[in-house]
Amino acid sequence: MGAVPAIALTLGEPAGIGPELALAVAEESWPCRIVAIGDRTLLADRAAAVGSAVRIVADDGSGGAHQPGVLPVAGASLDGRAAPGRPDPAHARRVLDWLEHAARGCLTGRYAAMVTGPLHKGVINDAGIPFTGHTEFLAERSGGHPVMMLTCPGLRVALATTHLPLRAVADAITTELLLKVMRILHHDLQSSFGIAEPRILVCGLNPHAGEDGHLGSEEMTIISPVLEALREEGIGSIGPLPADTLFTPRYLNEADAVLAMYHDQGLPVLKHMGFGRAVNVTLGLPIIRTSVDHGTALTLAGTGRAEPGSLMAAIDYARNMIHLTESHA
Repeated sequence: MGAVPAIALTLGEPAGIGPELALAVAEESWPCRIVAIGDRTLLADRAAAVGSAVRIVADDGSGGAHQPGVLPVAGASLDGRAAPGRPDPAHARRVLDWLEHAARGCLTGRYAAMVTGPLHKGVINDAGIPFTGHTEFLAERSGGHPVMMLTCPGLRVALATTHLPLRAVADAITTELLLKVMRILHHDLQSSFGIAEPRILVCGLNPHAGEDGHLGSEEMTIISPVLEALREEGIGSIGPLPADTLFTPRYLNEADAVLAMYHDQGLPVLKHMGFGRAVNVTLGLPIIRTSVDHGTALTLAGTGRAEPGSLMAAIDYARNMIHLTESHA
């Protein structure tokens, strides 16, 4: 990795705002090496469109810290030009190649972490490629059990299940799943966030946390027994709690993280609280991966109006996680 840690930054959907966010990142000073994983022509075209003076160069693997105004690039080129705001399924395979490159580089030590720009899952599926998201894709390549957690100032929310239809969530909430997710969340809060004794709030699955079985039994039959077993292992938690009252200062002021049972139970609260400053962190993998909290924003692509705050926060989180992981090694 050289004298300073190198972070791989994937561009995401070529027609989205990922390329111009990478250009904005390149204008800043960073005490690490930033390597964009994508297409140099795509970045040059987008720089011209948004009036960026960032110089696009081929990555030479040098070990120095990032030089403001210069963006080293590695990875395969697209098979044609990409127009801002007009996604093309013909580019889908190359977008996944960029992810493969970054993940492989993290596994081999070329990169200390990867930060991912926003993808358009529908475009990839339209190309005939089964794809449910970054989290699942990276788990298949690197092993481990991925746990999706979003964090912003004042709140961390991890998910027991991720990209599932709502009707499939209840069947997915099992003893085995919750034991695994809670152990990973507890471990990574210690190793990657430096929290010695994490305090975790756990949402119930049903309204009012099941209301003693009148609105569902999963809290009594699955969630509560799991939390009790984990307390005997030294993993502290409070719950299951009704999600509609858990996200209040009374509880959150005493918590290091919240475990929500499904995607739209916890993430709307976090994004309302910190959209544009939030970071998506994948726990439970042998590599460090963070991402933005937003999508491809196709209508903003090429306009120069996209805000890079979440991407810059994602890089900062990756840097901090690198430092804490190395100190625990």
